[in-house]
Amino acid sequence: MSPETAKSLETKTKLLEGALRTLTEQGIAKTSARTVAATAGVNQALVFYHFGSVDELLAAACRYGAERTVARYRARLETVTSLSELLALGREIHEQERTGGHVTLLGQLLAGAQTHEALGPATAAGLDLWIVEIEKVLRRVLAGTPFGEFTDPAGLARAVAASFVGIELYEGVDAAGAAAALDALEQLGMLVSALEELGPVAQRAVRQYLRRASGKR
Repeated sequence: MSPETAKSLETKTKLLEGALRTLTEQGIAKTSARTVAATAGVNQALVFYHFGSVDELLAAACRYGAERTVARYRARLETVTSLSELLALGREIHEQERTGGHVTLLGQLLAGAQTHEALGPATAAGLDLWIVEIEKVLRRVLAGTPFGEFTDPAGLARAVAASFVGIELYEGVDAAGAAAALDALEQLGMLVSALEELGPVAQRAVRQYLRRASGKR
């Protein structure tokens, strides 16, 4: 790798991280080539040289930030063995991400997607990285339980991700209500875990009930 290439990659990384910091600290309305470049400590012309436009830089920064964050928790997600563990880990991730300013960042990305065309698909792609990991966990923990036959892991993964996104945004206006919602999700996970621990006779009864309720035979 030539020094020029290494320097180019370093500059692009500075701009990506500068864009994420600017969004978090100043909001989407004040995010521009000038403010991002100032945060990154580089000339603002480099925004256009490396990314073509501010919108493309923001889209790339969204993907960059999501990939980095998901990678940080992937190993933990691979150790989850129950739905209650998944929800408890989700709450832990929520607390850590909020402390790191990433909940604020997500709010700015979602707000920006309304007016910055490139941000919508990039934000969705970032959320999809989470959904893929959640779906893997759900397929693993629900297999062999009374619920595995009657659930759609892909759809459920999106529901779980959407729930946490909603709670994160709701927390800004009602912290107590958001905490109660997280508590309720954990309680739901505990109920599911309790059903998973039933004996084979009780599990067969649950399966039969679910089959009748879903119209399956």
